[in-house]
Amino acid sequence: MLLQVLRGGDMLSIFAFLLSTAFVVFCTLPVHEFAHAWTANKLGDGTARLSGRLTLNPLKHLDPLGAVLIFLTGFGWAKPVPVNQNNFKNPKKGMALTALAGPVSNLIMAFIFMVLMQICGKFYNTAAYIFLLFFQYAAIVNIHLAVFNLLPVPPLDGSRIFWAILPDKYYWKVMQYERIIMIVLFVLLLVGVLSWPLNLISNLVYSAFNFITGLPFRFF
Repeated sequence: MLLQVLRGGDMLSIFAFLLSTAFVVFCTLPVHEFAHAWTANKLGDGTARLSGRLTLNPLKHLDPLGAVLIFLTGFGWAKPVPVNQNNFKNPKKGMALTALAGPVSNLIMAFIFMVLMQICGKFYNTAAYIFLLFFQYAAIVNIHLAVFNLLPVPPLDGSRIFWAILPDKYYWKVMQYERIIMIVLFVLLLVGVLSWPLNLISNLVYSAFNFITGLPFRFF
């Protein structure tokens, strides 16, 4: 994603992209992990809270490799929040809801950023244009994070959601190869093989949000 912006963007676009991506990494990515921790705690598992992860402090959640990938590809991750499924009354449901909370928080933040983007679009000056680009890129990266994390492969959130409908024996068999799958995922992102389908889905979500958030402003 960084290379795309560098190739096709002007200096203002590049500045807005770097600023908004840094904002996502240090300010909104912690919200994603906080959502996991908060949901798990509400459902009866205080593991994340006791581990100091029920916080918005970015230093508690930052994963250097995942952060670099967000800048380079628009897709990445933070440090996973520890969850003990045995503390849930219904382990599968508890894990699925806890996992879903992260991507949902990204989509909510993306929607808010796009509302702010629409507001900035009604002002015609340089400052408004910079803020418009900032909120646009922040929304795009948040949508990318939501779509990426919903992939049903470990260790992403989607695998925990998928577990709710997958028989245990198959789930734990797949989880044995979690580290290998993670390496393959990393390589596919870097070479761009995975980026194309993820970008396609992300663009559809962005278009839907753009249409919805733009409706109230069509009359002004």
